[in-house]
Amino acid sequence: MRTKILLLLLALSATLCYAQKRLVLIDQDGAGPGGSDQMAMLALLQAPQVYVLGITIVTGDAWRDEETLHTLRMLELTGHADIPVARGAVFPLVRTQEETRLSTAFDGKQEWLGAWGQSLSTEQMPGTPGPPVKSNAHGPYDIPPMPEGMPTIKAIDEDAAHFLIRQVLAHPHQVTIYAAGPLTNIALAIAIDPEFASLTQGIVFMGSSLTPRSDDPEFAGDPRHEFNFWFDPEAAHIVLHADWPRIVATTVDVSIKAPFTQQMLDDISKSTTPTARYIAAWSQRRYYLWDELTACAWLDPSIITREKLLYMDVDLSHGPSYGDTLTWSEKMKPATGVHLVHVQTDLDLPRFQKMFVELMTSKDAK
Repeated sequence: MRTKILLLLLALSATLCYAQKRLVLIDQDGAGPGGSDQMAMLALLQAPQVYVLGITIVTGDAWRDEETLHTLRMLELTGHADIPVARGAVFPLVRTQEETRLSTAFDGKQEWLGAWGQSLSTEQMPGTPGPPVKSNAHGPYDIPPMPEGMPTIKAIDEDAAHFLIRQVLAHPHQVTIYAAGPLTNIALAIAIDPEFASLTQGIVFMGSSLTPRSDDPEFAGDPRHEFNFWFDPEAAHIVLHADWPRIVATTVDVSIKAPFTQQMLDDISKSTTPTARYIAAWSQRRYYLWDELTACAWLDPSIITREKLLYMDVDLSHGPSYGDTLTWSEKMKPATGVHLVHVQTDLDLPRFQKMFVELMTSKDAK
């Protein structure tokens, strides 16, 4: 009898917890240690009004298995070891590393290849202080040395797509999908269960590019290029055509207006919380806060000061524009089932930076 009462109390406690918090599923390419991928997840994990149902990992900035270990270790070091982590897709749906390598002879090179190795492997990334960024190219199942140490916790046995579906079905119309890497895992979930998207509250993703104003060569000469769309264009196409209640895109245009500054790092480093110590140790490289902005704009949409309502798709032609962002107005949209997207283009930078530092130094994560 006591056991039944205890179980009922635990179930009631979980229900009350869900009722009081916003539910989110994190889909991320968790390169590490530190960096944008890990700090973005921490923004959601640290938010007191949010309940993270789990994290799914996809190959993108690095290979899935390496990313999974970095993410598990981050969770251990920051006091979030209870969050389930599911491994997802190792490869894009269609694009291959070899096809991409061969295409450079005709289409030119890309600045960033993610898990496939950095084109500028020994050069300084534009606008980035600090030492040169080294190439991270290795096989998909090889695990390089883990500077922060190997995790003791493990990923769950369930694959990412089925985990995503199971969580959404358990909490219909309550869960937001936060996606900040290539969209392969989300596309697979949609392929398995076509109602998956419609049963969520919507999706917020870091992806797409319109007309970013930047001297960064990755975007100045190719303004419609963005890595997450480029790495798996077919997955992005599937996701953009699904029946989400709401689609929100954090674009390159707004992300490059949100730098991770030395002052922010210094402010975070003054704190002694586990999350702040992790960032101080492993997030020394200053660049754009791509994924962090996606997370914080979902937490507080008012930090976005300008957005466009556009119909969006991805170029699937296997040529120089393969993976580029396509957009249309209501009047000009094609009859191909494209959906309306809330496209973020500008932000309140001081407010965002203050919010992010406060999240990273918060002592009351849960």
